[in-house]
Amino acid sequence: MTKPSLPELLHAAVTAVGGTERPGQVAMAEAVEEAIDGGSHLLVQAGTGTGKSLGYLVPALAHGERVVVATATLALQRQLVERDLPRTVDALHPQLRRRPEFAMLKGRSNYLCLHRLHEGVPQDEEDGLFDQFEAAAPTSKLGQDLLRMRDWADETETGDRDDLTPGVSDRAWAQVSVSSRECLGATKCAYGAECFAESARERAKLSDVVVTNHALLAIDAIEGAPVLPQHEVLIVDEAHELVSRVTGVATGELTPGQVNRAVRRAAKLVNEKAADQLQTAAEGFERLMELALPGRLEEIPEDLGYALMALRDACRTVISAIGTTRDKSVQDEDAVRKQALASVESVHDVAERITNGSEWDVVWYERHEPRGGAAYRHSGASLRVAPMSVSGLLREKLFTDRSVVLTSATLKLGGDFNGVGASLGLAPEGTEGDDVPQWKGVDVGSPFDYRKQGILYVAKHLARPARDGDRGDMLDELTELIQAAGGRTLGLFSSMRAAQLAAEELRSRIPEYPILLQGEETLGELIKSFAADPGTCLFGTLSLWQGVDVPGPSCQLVVMDKIPFPRPDDPLMSARQKAVEEAGGNGFMAVAATHAALLMAQGAGRLVRASGDRGVVAVLDQRLATARYGSYLKASLPDFWFTTDRNQVRKSLAAIDAKARQTEAEGQPESG
Repeated sequence: MTKPSLPELLHAAVTAVGGTERPGQVAMAEAVEEAIDGGSHLLVQAGTGTGKSLGYLVPALAHGERVVVATATLALQRQLVERDLPRTVDALHPQLRRRPEFAMLKGRSNYLCLHRLHEGVPQDEEDGLFDQFEAAAPTSKLGQDLLRMRDWADETETGDRDDLTPGVSDRAWAQVSVSSRECLGATKCAYGAECFAESARERAKLSDVVVTNHALLAIDAIEGAPVLPQHEVLIVDEAHELVSRVTGVATGELTPGQVNRAVRRAAKLVNEKAADQLQTAAEGFERLMELALPGRLEEIPEDLGYALMALRDACRTVISAIGTTRDKSVQDEDAVRKQALASVESVHDVAERITNGSEWDVVWYERHEPRGGAAYRHSGASLRVAPMSVSGLLREKLFTDRSVVLTSATLKLGGDFNGVGASLGLAPEGTEGDDVPQWKGVDVGSPFDYRKQGILYVAKHLARPARDGDRGDMLDELTELIQAAGGRTLGLFSSMRAAQLAAEELRSRIPEYPILLQGEETLGELIKSFAADPGTCLFGTLSLWQGVDVPGPSCQLVVMDKIPFPRPDDPLMSARQKAVEEAGGNGFMAVAATHAALLMAQGAGRLVRASGDRGVVAVLDQRLATARYGSYLKASLPDFWFTTDRNQVRKSLAAIDAKARQTEAEGQPESG
């Protein structure tokens, strides 16, 4: 029997999901097939509406080797496992003559821990265990959540936090989950045979396709202990997020609260001398942190160096002491010991990392606003350490022994893939060499006609935005644009403070257009309300830019208050910029402009989500039209029709609004 061709398989899959084949999707599938067959790497930019998940799933399933698909958002993981994979597998089964298995795998703390649920949480203050169900009044929100999770534990097949609806707070979830460090291990745990996290791993080992998240992919690369099963093909979707997710996993933090928790947990398991040594070191660290001023520490101050060495050495003493003592008076001693060890080891590892002082690490103090109440008195300051760059780590850990496909709607910045490639540790496309991963960049375009469907408007007449300066002229402009659009506005702001100020001001100026604000409700609820009423506006920050998918007349104006450069006092970004400059490069373009281009491309991508969508992306920052780097940023955005004419844009918005109202009055859906 001849092997079915890729076009035949793709056609069957697209028909099964009720879609239509698009040239970009075919081009993408062919490029993915070529990369997998040749064992090389691919960066593929596929615009919204290309159908990119089928563009990589079909060639990957046809290849027949095990595939790991890593995504940044929960929404896409669910879409793959609940919709795209089941339908694609069913559609390809007759032609492939096999039925590929698939599974989802996440980090351990995403799964309910039966040991915690039934035996309770080792408590910091008292000896032994604490029954969280007894202690939390059933009338409290926490108590109700815990009782609900106890019932859910009997019926859930996955134990996956994301399958629990409605969800619960982080605090409630922490009562019934463990980190990988706190886990007793399947062989030592009384519930090992029924463990949800273990069975998810077993399912993954037996599957042809494993769907996971960027964080677990990073842990797999960094920790050295494999979490993911062996695989021949890695597909990274939403790949524009990968560098920041890997950086997040590779970032260490120390706070007085965390150190004191380690002291309390270890105190009852070790001799007095070891406990006192850790207590003294913790007090010294806490005193220093009370005086900490936010900002980067290019050199570790002497007093901090001594405090960290004292912490590191005290943690070492405690770790070996915990290993040699047994205390029969402690109930469920193994769990108590494991939790204490996990706390002390994480303090030790960060203290040691900062003390060792790698030139590749950036260290800084960060201050947080105390969230009220004595319980949070330690939330004031933290000491953080992060890698200057994760490109070397990614080059070494990601691009060896497997073929890697990275895809997103935004990978091509300023017109080429080399910027994103460099952040992933890849040499410029076409560079030859023994240790140089070979890769290719392909842009398969978009099914949308951006020049006909959208306008990019830059408010060139506004004053240059100054940091934390008054932007009355920007608020006037925003008010007029929303009125012209008849609501229907997604406002994307460079800071939460800017979003709050704008929402407050506009709620009093134009009360006829309801304004929803990020943080006042869950993101899912906000997006639902925004989509349901065309007159409504939704304001939020950068984090909102990724998750909004609202085709149709509810989102016909996307506004960005200013170019989202990193804050000048962001320790990690400014350290990265300085490092590029010291190596002879252009730090501003390589770091700040690339960061802004990626976020703006994501933000602008919210406007056109379907072939019938029409609208305006308005940037209320004259620098996009006047600064030298403006052309680089514009080249990173969809190819909208460009104008700085404020009257023209108001007329266009009014016309789009009138057409939408007419369609609504006739009761027809607008998006095609």
